Amino acid sequence: MTFMKKAATVAVAATLAATTAMTASAQETKLRIQTHYAPETVSGKLAAQYVEDIQTMSGGGIQVEMFYSSSVVKSVETFDAAATGILDCDMTGGGYQTGKNSAFQFVGDIMGGYETPYQQLSWLYFGGGREAAAPLYNKYGMELIGWWVYGQESFASSKPIEKVADFKDWKFRSPPGMETKIFEKLGASPIVMDFTEIFTALETGIIDGADASGLANNVGLGLYDIVKYANFPGFHSMPSDHLACNKAVFDAMPEAHQTIMKVAMEALALRTALTFEKKNAEAAAQLRADGVTLSQWAPEELQKFRDAAQATWPEFADTPEAKALVDAHLSYLKQLGLVSE
Repeated sequence: MTFMKKAATVAVAATLAATTAMTASAQETKLRIQTHYAPETVSGKLAAQYVEDIQTMSGGGIQVEMFYSSSVVKSVETFDAAATGILDCDMTGGGYQTGKNSAFQFVGDIMGGYETPYQQLSWLYFGGGREAAAPLYNKYGMELIGWWVYGQESFASSKPIEKVADFKDWKFRSPPGMETKIFEKLGASPIVMDFTEIFTALETGIIDGADASGLANNVGLGLYDIVKYANFPGFHSMPSDHLACNKAVFDAMPEAHQTIMKVAMEALALRTALTFEKKNAEAAAQLRADGVTLSQWAPEELQKFRDAAQATWPEFADTPEAKALVDAHLSYLKQLGLVSE
């Protein structure tokens, strides 16, 4: 081959490589994502930061149309809307899908499992959680991208809640599902009611207390303007919000975009846990200054609650996916010393 022919061959190869690179860099991913959080809330702002992160890291290759406050479909319908193509991704939480499969209870709100968001996140990423959850999401045409966990919730109460015995005959607002079963076993009287009814129910004495949200969010709801007792740190409930995308949409994305979305979720998870740890601590200091009594539970009392909660798990492990998730949780919780052998 002459020098000129070699040069021509190299030039053609270089042109093809450049064209391929330009085509790859020009690949775009356009996503429609819905969250139940309002844009002005702490979680809404954190979701917006996630969107900004993935768009920036992809050099604009990922473009997101974000819908806040469940503005396209109801929160409970977001998962199905993504699975059927009305949306592309669901940024609410697995707890909304327990009616579809009880296994979602164990990715939505485990109840009485982990002490910190970091333990719960480590189960997902390093304790077999992702492997156990993947078949559940895939069964419904979805891909679990990651979790963001804001931490333990605290009660609001008209009487001290310092130990398990204080739950006896305690009427409180509870979400539906496994929580009602757990607290009934502990002597409480859970009353299922909508989130929007909590303030009035406390004000009128229909309930003695409420399981609403984390301490800072409870302050924002004005609950401690009515009742003057709380527990902090919380222990009973630590919901996991998720990002789950239509599996066909996600599988068709460039590998680089898939990786960006997953790694950015890990960043969101850390940012969320740290943000709420700070805000809850600030709320606790302000509440103490305002005369609200905050009770920190003793380890033996915390274990009583965990034992009751974990004894209830098998009652909801009634599908293969749910059993796989419960087994994965128990295995990891034993490693952490949070479950008795």
